[in-house]
Amino acid sequence: MTLDNFVLAFGLTLFAGLSSGIGGLLALFFKRTNAKMLSVVLGLSAGVMIYVSMVEIFAEAQTQLVSILGLKKGMWVNTVAFFGGMLLIAVIDKLIPSYDNPHESPKIEEMSGSRPEAKNRKLLRTGIITAFAIAIHNFPEGIASFISTMSNPSIGIPIAVAIAIHNIPEGIAVSTPVYYATGSRKKALFLSFLAGLSEPVGALIGYLILLPFVTDVVSGITFASVAGIMVFISFDELLPSAREYGEHHLSILGLVIGMMIMALSLLLFI
Repeated sequence: MTLDNFVLAFGLTLFAGLSSGIGGLLALFFKRTNAKMLSVVLGLSAGVMIYVSMVEIFAEAQTQLVSILGLKKGMWVNTVAFFGGMLLIAVIDKLIPSYDNPHESPKIEEMSGSRPEAKNRKLLRTGIITAFAIAIHNFPEGIASFISTMSNPSIGIPIAVAIAIHNIPEGIAVSTPVYYATGSRKKALFLSFLAGLSEPVGALIGYLILLPFVTDVVSGITFASVAGIMVFISFDELLPSAREYGEHHLSILGLVIGMMIMALSLLLFI
C-alpha cells in the first residue's frame, strides 16, 4: 500500500463524492423534469452497480477469501459478507424516513409555480434533510471505496465509477428543492456538493483509523459487503425510481446500457 495507492484511492473517492454536485448542476439547467432521461439514467446507474458487483467485486472477494480460508470456509464467509452488506444498508435506509429518501428525486414542475413562504420553508427543510440523509449514506460508501482501492486498485476504480454515477441523481434530489425554496443557485449547488463530501471524509476516517486493521481477510469481506450494498441500492431504490419516472422499457434499456458500459470498462482494464 504505497503513497501512489493513497493518492489514487482518495482521488477516486473524492471524484465519486463530488459527483452529487454534477447532479445538482444538471437540475438547475432544466425548467422541467425530463422523466424519460432520468428513468434511463437511474436504470443505467443500477446496471453499472449490479454488473460490477456480481461479475467483478463478488468474484474477486471469493477468490481472495478462498485462497486464504480454503474453499468451503472462504465461500461461506464471502456469502455472509455479501448479505451482511445488504443488511447494513437496509438498516441505514430504515433509520431514514421514507419522505427523505435521498434516491427519490422530486420533479421540478412540482416545485415551481406559486411559492408561498410556508411552502418555501418546507422545500428548504426537505433539501437540507435530504442532504443530511445522503451524507449518512455516502459516509460508509467512502470508507468502502477507499479501502477497496487501497487493497486492489483494479477493483476500486470500477467501484468509484459506479458510485459516482449513482450519486448524480442524489445531487438532483438535494438541489431541486433548495433552488425552488430560495431561488439561489449557489445555495443549491453548495448543498449538493456538501452532501457528497462525506465520502472523502469517510475515506480519511478509513485511512487514519481502519486501514491498520485491514488484513487480506478483512479486505475480502469488505469487497463482498460493498457488492451487497450496491446490489441492494440498485434493486431497492434505483430501479423502482427509474420505473416511476418513465416507462418500464426505458429503465431496462438504461440497465442494459449500464451493464454494457461497465463490461467494456472492465475489459479495457485487463
